[in-house]
This record gives sequence, structure tokens and C-alpha cells, in this order.
Amino acid sequence: MITQNEIKIGISDYKIGIAPDKLVTVGLGSCIGTVIYDERTKIGGLSHIMLPDSRPFLERQEVKIAKFADLAIPQMIQELKNQITRPHLKAKIVGGASMFSFNNDAFNTGIGARNIEAVEEVLKRERIPIVSKHVGGNAGRTMVVNLEDFSIVIRIVNQQVVII
Repeated sequence: MITQNEIKIGISDYKIGIAPDKLVTVGLGSCIGTVIYDERTKIGGLSHIMLPDSRPFLERQEVKIAKFADLAIPQMIQELKNQITRPHLKAKIVGGASMFSFNNDAFNTGIGARNIEAVEEVLKRERIPIVSKHVGGNAGRTMVVNLEDFSIVIRIVNQQVVII
């Protein structure tokens, strides 16, 4: 149940909030939830990307920026920087599971692992440190980000609750 201060982020979407808001996304299988946060202002953004790289799709008439790590994260960072004087940003990432098992070894390097790598590379290029992550595995996740203290509650399908 979403409460009054919870902002829901769908697949291929991102949103920005400020404490006391909580940012919530569900359905993180191979997708990655990337939270970028400024501790001083308590402003943060959560991106729920599906794919690592937009380049194979650039010839299409319409490309949804929020779907791709290489487009969504830099755009969200710019929006955060537009709202924050002297930002000091840091990140946490969640997701990137290997949701399917196939006999083809090439496919087993899977989209989840490629998403993790892409998000880490974008954050490195943007000089935003990853202070915590909960990635990989083979189960879906829901994440709830508390913008008061940058804590994240992660609910894992058929498993436990983790706080990072």
C-alpha cells in the first residue's frame, strides 16, 4: 500500500523526491533501481532501468530515455543538480538478478549482469560513489527508499527483508 508520502516509480521511469518522501519501485528482476541522493538537502532520485544501452535502439522513431542506464541516469543526475546548490551526490543500487536459466552459456551472462555493469560504469563516469548495493541473485525485489536517512528496505520475493 502506497502512503501519502510515497512516490511510486514504474518500470522504465524515474522520479525525484525530497524528505519526508519515500521512493518505491517494485518488479526489480533483471532491472536496476538506482538511487542518487544528496544528504544535505535530503533530495533524491530513483531510476528503474530495464536495459543497459540505448545504442541498438537509436534508429527507432521514439526512444524512452528512462528505459536505458546510459540515458536515464545522466538525465536524472542533471535534474538533481538543477535543484541542488553544491550537490554532494552518492548512490545505492539494487537489482540485476538473473531471472531465467538457459542452456546457452552466452545468454546466461544475462541482462541483469549487463545492467549492473552499465549502471556502475555510468556512476563512475559521473563521479558518483556507490556507497551500497544489493545486486545479482535470482529473485525479484521491491525497494523502498527513505529520503530522511537514505536507508533502503528491500523485500525479496519468497525470502527476507534486507536494509541497506
